[in-house]
Amino acid sequence: MSQEINRIRELEDEIISLRRRINELETDKNLPSGARAEQPVDVTPIDQADVTLRRLVQRIAMILQAEKILIMFHDREMGDLKGIPPSFGVEDEKLSAFKVRATHGVSGKVFRDGEPIIYHDIESEAEAKEEAYGLLSVQNGVCVPLVIEKRDEENRVIDKSTIGVLHAFNKRHGEDFNEEDVRLLERMARNVGSIIANLQMYREVVEEKEELAQTFESLTSGLVLISPEERILQINATARAVFNAPQDALGKDVSIVINDEKVVKAIQNALSSGDSGKVETHVILGNSERIYEIQFATVSGQDGKGIGVVAILSDVTEVRNIDRMKSSFVAMASHELRTPLTAIKGFSSTLLEGLDVDMYSKEDQREFLGIVVGECDRLRRLIDDLLNTSRIEAGESLKPNYTHVDIRTLLDKVQKVQQQATTKHTVKLEVANELPDSIVGDEDKLDQILTNLLNNAIKYAPNGGDVTIHAKREGNELVIGVKDQGLGIPKDHLGKVFEKFHRVNNEDNRKIYGTGLGLFLVKHLVEGVHMGKIWCESEVGVGSDFIFRIPTDLDIEEAKAMTD
Repeated sequence: MSQEINRIRELEDEIISLRRRINELETDKNLPSGARAEQPVDVTPIDQADVTLRRLVQRIAMILQAEKILIMFHDREMGDLKGIPPSFGVEDEKLSAFKVRATHGVSGKVFRDGEPIIYHDIESEAEAKEEAYGLLSVQNGVCVPLVIEKRDEENRVIDKSTIGVLHAFNKRHGEDFNEEDVRLLERMARNVGSIIANLQMYREVVEEKEELAQTFESLTSGLVLISPEERILQINATARAVFNAPQDALGKDVSIVINDEKVVKAIQNALSSGDSGKVETHVILGNSERIYEIQFATVSGQDGKGIGVVAILSDVTEVRNIDRMKSSFVAMASHELRTPLTAIKGFSSTLLEGLDVDMYSKEDQREFLGIVVGECDRLRRLIDDLLNTSRIEAGESLKPNYTHVDIRTLLDKVQKVQQQATTKHTVKLEVANELPDSIVGDEDKLDQILTNLLNNAIKYAPNGGDVTIHAKREGNELVIGVKDQGLGIPKDHLGKVFEKFHRVNNEDNRKIYGTGLGLFLVKHLVEGVHMGKIWCESEVGVGSDFIFRIPTDLDIEEAKAMTD
């Protein structure tokens, strides 16, 4: 018996060593991921613990003279007790099949009560019928709870919890298990439970670190953690792309990894002073220039000691673009408002001065008043655009009034009205095939779509030329376009022309004013109100063709559901 006790003590020494390693891991677990990056978790202790547990199971079988040893672990989520490796004398396929609810069987009873059970004849145990003992050819056995204990600094037990049960089956030489076997198995079960709990804790630490690393890697914002020695502790995929950093950047000097002198100086300043701050950097990603705002903050551990500096990279390209567009919009809107107001005031003052002396003829007065009315209409359109844009942005759709629209009559009317508005251009209507007698839609909004596209075509063809409305029927859809012979749109702007406030700024169109809202509203009226699609085809110096496709027989209920 003393030999067996010595073997148990040897195993206990191994377990103490493993516990120390787990405590180190637990301390490491409480640090930020970046602080642990330079000291990756060593997986060797897992192998050592597995080997120690396997040796312990074998020695239990030898000391108790048992043919089979089986560990059953409690699955909290499923509420089951199930066989886990390592075992002794049990094949893996049978091991996985040995499972029982924690409320049933001999295993469940020991687990719930926390008291061992000796059974000399398994057939006589009523609870045994609920478990697969026949699968393992069990005749007799002993089962003890797997208990883990928490102790204070004075080695006093302050908490206990049961994590499973430990079985020894079929004592050799036809003997029965006795109370001495129970005491030995209980003592060894504490060591088994401790190893299993520590292994579980270790694996949770490793899994948590891997999950944290994956989370950092998948962040859309860039993240870099730099040590006080100016070395990279953590860097995710976004940050690597922004700085064109290599995959093996961890542990390298920050000045080698980050190829932006301004950012490196900001990091060094944050490390030396402990102050937070931010800088902006411009980078080329793919085929476009992006603007990143980089914010710095110092990171401290639980002991208050500085771990380093974290840099968070946020893509602010769209925010900066919107800021620029809003500034441009204010300037353009101011001009758009001032121009008609100047004309209205000028011609009104002129008429007022000549009232008493009949300075101007009826024809002159009519011309002046016509200009005033036209400029008032221009103001109204601008205000309508602003109000409609505000409603769309607030999530309030422009309520449609669906009727049967005579599309050919509408096209003819719009063509004639726009022809009267210009002397430099020839406004044409080309119909490729027979159009339907009528389509389902909102006539006023279809008029607004066509008028806006024609106004743009005339405005952006300052040298004149043909402006062509082309229409054709394709199955159950109507395709309409407005083509001009104007300035054209660069390819990199084609995908943005329908965004609010967007304008192409170049030497040719710099003096062509507008709010940048018209095409944004047109897109909403085509796609949001008429469930259609709009796009632009253009070549710089040749002209543009704005084309939209809408159904001829719109499903009104579906369309209303989209606009509500």
